[in-house]
Amino acid sequence: MAIATPVRIVGGHELPAVGTWTIDPAHSQVTVEVRHMMISKQRGSFEELSGTIVVADKLEDSSVEVVLKTASFKTDTPDRDKHVRSADFLGVEQFPEAVFKSASLTQRSSDRWTVAGTLALKGITKPVTLEVKFEGGLIDPWGKPRIAFSATAEIDREEWGVSWNMPLAAGGIMVGKLVTLMIDAQATLG
Repeated sequence: MAIATPVRIVGGHELPAVGTWTIDPAHSQVTVEVRHMMISKQRGSFEELSGTIVVADKLEDSSVEVVLKTASFKTDTPDRDKHVRSADFLGVEQFPEAVFKSASLTQRSSDRWTVAGTLALKGITKPVTLEVKFEGGLIDPWGKPRIAFSATAEIDREEWGVSWNMPLAAGGIMVGKLVTLMIDAQATLG
């Protein structure tokens, strides 16, 4: 039986409906951004991802798990993509997945949450905190409930053993240590 609405109002705030939501990979994206040669930013994204969002009655009891296929990382520059997939960066042959699992959710405002959890990447699991915004929900044209979230985090890639770099003759380094993660996710119920 389909639900009447993918959202609910609790304490005057719009929240996602209770249930197990499946991330829709065709309408979701995980993008990374990093400084290149200290003067510009380069972006890439994971083309293959999956995950589940379990929304509890009390939102703080909810959870999320997202799996990224590391070999699907693309920047639209084939030589750079090959290097990023190598052992210098993601090591996709030995570590085919990166996994985020939530540990806690804390409400910051009516539509913003802090989601603390862990990121397993390159065989190393470390804490990560996502700043999450609930973007809303609707029933799509095919009658399927959908919700959407956006999230950001900043991580030091070297903490996960992603430490390749090259010094620049003018000073500085080729690739910045800090990586910004940007997530836009749609999910369907069931």
